[in-house]
Amino acid sequence: MLTRSKMSQESAHGKWTLSSSDDDDDLPPSQTNNIKTERVEPPKQDTRKTEPVTRKVDSFFHSNTDTTDGKSEPSLVVRKEKEKPSVPVMGSEARQTAHANQQQPMPFPSLKRGSDTENAGAGWALSSSDDDDDNKDKGIQAGQQAQPKKAAPVQSSPKRVKKEDTRPPSPHGRTYYIDEPPDYFETSINEETETYRFYLNKVVGLDKKYNTGAVHIREILSPMFGTLKESVQFNYCFDIPWMVKQYPPEFSDKPVLIVHGEKRESKARLIQQAQPYAHIRFCQAKLDIAFGTHHTKMMLLWYVEGFRVVILTSNMIRADWYQKTQGMWMSPLYPLLPEGSPETAGESPTFFKRDLVEYLQAYRAPELSEWIQRIKEHDLSETSVYLIGSTPGRYVGSDMEKWGHLRLRKLLNEHTRPVPNEEAWPVIGQFSSIGSMGLDKTKWLAAEFQRTLTTLGRGGKSVRPEPPMLLVYPSVDDVRRSLEGYPAGGSLPYSIQTAQRQLWLHNYFHRWSAETTGRSHAMPHIKTYMRASPDFTELAWFVVTSANLSKAAWGGLEKNNTQVMVRSYELGILFVPSAFNMSTFRVQKNVFSVNGGSSGFPVPFDLPPQRYSSKDQPWVWNIPYTHAPDTHGNIWVPS
Repeated sequence: MLTRSKMSQESAHGKWTLSSSDDDDDLPPSQTNNIKTERVEPPKQDTRKTEPVTRKVDSFFHSNTDTTDGKSEPSLVVRKEKEKPSVPVMGSEARQTAHANQQQPMPFPSLKRGSDTENAGAGWALSSSDDDDDNKDKGIQAGQQAQPKKAAPVQSSPKRVKKEDTRPPSPHGRTYYIDEPPDYFETSINEETETYRFYLNKVVGLDKKYNTGAVHIREILSPMFGTLKESVQFNYCFDIPWMVKQYPPEFSDKPVLIVHGEKRESKARLIQQAQPYAHIRFCQAKLDIAFGTHHTKMMLLWYVEGFRVVILTSNMIRADWYQKTQGMWMSPLYPLLPEGSPETAGESPTFFKRDLVEYLQAYRAPELSEWIQRIKEHDLSETSVYLIGSTPGRYVGSDMEKWGHLRLRKLLNEHTRPVPNEEAWPVIGQFSSIGSMGLDKTKWLAAEFQRTLTTLGRGGKSVRPEPPMLLVYPSVDDVRRSLEGYPAGGSLPYSIQTAQRQLWLHNYFHRWSAETTGRSHAMPHIKTYMRASPDFTELAWFVVTSANLSKAAWGGLEKNNTQVMVRSYELGILFVPSAFNMSTFRVQKNVFSVNGGSSGFPVPFDLPPQRYSSKDQPWVWNIPYTHAPDTHGNIWVPS
């Protein structure tokens, strides 16, 4: 562990995540650091619009006490060893330890003004350490047992004694999660009238109107959508006890297959979590390329009435369904085909059935064979979207266009149309994690990814000048003012080591703002990409996916562009207007309008995005932020 005196120079190498998240493509998941949120007294006057959810004050700040109000469920953080609470599995022992160390806050007055720790969060972009090698970062190596360590003490002024009832609630105490109101899980979705079947998750703490038409996992798994017989949960992070609680009582013992990418110790923890649940089985995804992850998030739901597919951006942990912005696509209910139907029956105009079967076959897993057969036996012809998957491997020839961004390029080439004044139609990318992309934009972003995103129609020539590219990623202030406060940044794992090597990228950055959906203060874990008209009222296409801005997720060309290499499993959905008998999608201005009935496309954030000002910095998760408290009176100090 780095000492405080070295923090500003060396930061804290590696990765940690509060709720999910999405590893940089150039770092192994086992390299991690420890993060703490620290309490400060909130300002006496605060004119911000943010209204944090009211919670009972927690005794979290006393290391010797650990109480609950008896109503809220335990939070998803590691508690005392003897308590053995529900803990999400996060890919490595080191990540688990970092998660535990999150709950050791220290009072703000103990930080000496002007210290390295206090100032390390400001001006990081001026660092000259651009030659850091992420793959050589010091950290806990894969397979080693990480032991929790106590944070090194910081220089402190005399500690102030405060009354318990004056303490701001901890974002990670037992009472962080409040019980949802009685009408929270009342779904207003009418499947018959849904055009796009694209939904946002419900967010605790928002006005009710912004959750009307949004969906919670409990609703997805409820009898409202079908009489469940079996299900498969594909994901990156799991909290199995919490997941089991999301199934209604009548389905709580129905077989569940968990598809994951865990190995060694983290795999053992996952299996241990499931020991009380005899109905849970496992399928381990093969990850043969270094630093790849199983990042796909999908549900396969087999009902008495048929079959359904849900492709989403949320991990299977409570934090991801609480105060973050997430998205999902829910398929129609697919009926069973008549007995004796040929395998080609039940195909959609978008070949969704073929592509879903091919994606599942890429796992090379016997556990999925019965699910592949079930898909073949159902009628998926009502599907109006295209599937975009990534699977680990090196691909040549025609296989290069099966996965990743080259798959997206092929679909955009075949199923979109050129538009007048095309060079003025900006490309927008929005994500929650950023990988290493090289010393300048020509190394991958412009040479490959931007070329894919600017494809419109067959035989289109490369557009000059390049259409604008707008990248939406939360700033430090966006995170600070969020419903979760600084801990929301635990799901935005952009590391200082990566950021310092690609300062050129930050010229593309735009703030997260989502007044149209009421989610400006619900930090995004959703990932979306789109092509918008110059006035931002129309879309040429739209993607919702698990794939962040990284080569690991989307693939990178090799060997003089004759081969593409993909590290991770990802899955997403492409909406194109032609599949809906439209020329373009009209952007819906007020996604949760009280009038309803709008046929516009529900973009989850505000258009046009607002460019970073000269004072804005992109959120980087492994440096301190002590200059101002967040909405819970906390600061952020990696150690």
